[in-house]
Amino acid sequence: MMHRKRFFLLFGVLSLAGVYVSFAQTESRITRIVLDAGHGGKDPGALGKRSMEKDIVLAIALKTGEMIRDTLPDIDVIFTRKSDEFIELHRRARIANESGADIFISIHCNSNTSSTPFGAETYVMGLHKTSENLEVAKIENAAIFFEEDFSQEYGGFDPNSDEDYIVLSMFQSSSIDQSIDLASRVQEELKIIAKRKDRGVKQAGFWVLYKTTMPGILIETGFLSNPAEEEFISSVAGQDLIARAICSAFLAFRERFEETNSHLVSLNVATKDSVVGIPLPEIRFRVQFASYKKEKDLDFRKFRGLEDIRMYEHDGMFKYTTGNEQNLESVQILKKTLTQKGYKDVFIVAFLDGKRISLEEAQKITENKR
Repeated sequence: MMHRKRFFLLFGVLSLAGVYVSFAQTESRITRIVLDAGHGGKDPGALGKRSMEKDIVLAIALKTGEMIRDTLPDIDVIFTRKSDEFIELHRRARIANESGADIFISIHCNSNTSSTPFGAETYVMGLHKTSENLEVAKIENAAIFFEEDFSQEYGGFDPNSDEDYIVLSMFQSSSIDQSIDLASRVQEELKIIAKRKDRGVKQAGFWVLYKTTMPGILIETGFLSNPAEEEFISSVAGQDLIARAICSAFLAFRERFEETNSHLVSLNVATKDSVVGIPLPEIRFRVQFASYKKEKDLDFRKFRGLEDIRMYEHDGMFKYTTGNEQNLESVQILKKTLTQKGYKDVFIVAFLDGKRISLEEAQKITENKR
């Protein structure tokens, strides 16, 4: 029981630290990204018939970094490893945190006891909705078993304990929305550019995402247990396409992020009503397209093809929206797009500082700001 108590205490301390960090991160630009090639050295990761995960993901990470630098020379690209070496999970997170990175992307390959599954999926930190998601997290977190004194370094966290994942997954950083947005863009680009099957955006408890203090995602680029997919992701051409997809998703995310958040700095400087380092509450408009009595996973079939999916609870129901617009004009265009795609009963909802308000209230607040 002692290791469990130590883990619970560690969880509480880091959660409070996460709150402080989230308040401190108010910059409107993305200037630094960390690319994390999973496994390495004595930890081979997943094994295919003729390839190892550690080699494939390193090649993809290096290619992605080179593409980002070529496209945006002002972006500082940092790698957790650039060669076949073993880097502990806690060191990967520390590299990202101490560098002051704005984005963290961890790159992996999947595996299964069956040779049938194939396709790409991207994870954000959160509570797993299926046993399959939990198993993926267990496999990736098992890397700590290659470390010496791992029980001390991780506060007693056991990668094989279902109970520990429940505690771990209770932590979601304030950047969860940005992480989901980036993950959705990665899935879309992998489908379009790399022609990968879209297995969706999912949630699970990954230690490396838990410990990082910026928007972060973990990409499972494909299954080494599937012979056809192993051939693709272990080839130079396949790795080029996957890297191009990740790069394209990051560039699109960066452009949208900076466009949306460029007003924060001027607001914090110009108004006396703002608290130092904390932006004023903002009105956001979204399109609601689904409502269920039971919560759905983010890779639910009805959600595929949509970006920036968010869930909120209202009147005892789990309701799902897409978009996060600053004005009614933009969200009305998005609503029309969903209608043309065949979605029924779609309508616009407004949020103030993350809480739903009526459209009338939102319009009054918007008019008063003007």
